[in-house]
Amino acid sequence: MRYVIRKFLPLALLSALALTGYMYWVAIADPIVRTANVSAAGWLENEPPLRILLVSDVHVAGPDMPPSRLSKIVAQMNALKPDLIAFAGDFVSDKRTATAIYSVRDAIAPLKALKAKQGIYAVLGNHDHWRSSAATRSALEDVGIAVLNNSARQVGPLVLGGIDDDFTDRSDVPKVLDHMSKYSGYPVYLSHSPDVVPLLPARESLILAGHTHCGQIALPLIGAIATMSEFGDRYACGKITEGRKTIIVGAGLGTSILPLRLGVPPDMWLITIGPGTAY
Repeated sequence: MRYVIRKFLPLALLSALALTGYMYWVAIADPIVRTANVSAAGWLENEPPLRILLVSDVHVAGPDMPPSRLSKIVAQMNALKPDLIAFAGDFVSDKRTATAIYSVRDAIAPLKALKAKQGIYAVLGNHDHWRSSAATRSALEDVGIAVLNNSARQVGPLVLGGIDDDFTDRSDVPKVLDHMSKYSGYPVYLSHSPDVVPLLPARESLILAGHTHCGQIALPLIGAIATMSEFGDRYACGKITEGRKTIIVGAGLGTSILPLRLGVPPDMWLITIGPGTAY
């Protein structure tokens, strides 16, 4: 038995190291740009389709997401020429496995270079609140990103409602709906967690979220280890249709707990919304 252990232990250790290296390589890969088309029956006449870029869970921290890497991703985002950029929260990270923790301002500074003619909007995530809600909001506003804190904005033909983080019990859906009722246009909800979906009206709408990381580590045959959602895998990942609602949940750019990914590469979603754009 000792001979068998001595013989196979080095192989097992090498395999574990190789797998860990591969998972880290997946985590630091350029994000995949996923696309979706959303047909809006209530689209305003004479309004061209809009391209919305959904980005979530940036989680700036070493080793996998230093500000320098985020700067490269910002260039990738600008190259897509979105009309509107929507951030679904969690800009910072304080994970215990981090090799470097950056200040809120250093983490958010690369986003100053972003460009979108209809504006850049964000809601905060649980990590932003755990670090400092006020500091994160201030840093975002200083680089030209509007923070929707249970509030709404008219954005061209859209009514954009920003729902504060549900994971830390800061969401106020009735307040958001009240703000949205003061405007006219196609309703788009931006939330860190997708768990607010059942609370939203059963009308035609688009819901954008993150938080789940699509599981971050998905094992073969088993799937995602955890999605941090009360609804399991119901809103875990990707494009979901429930009645007249279209929900899109991104895998995020950065990582949580461990700087590793398996079966779930980083991504962002480029969504075209307008009349007759469904597939």
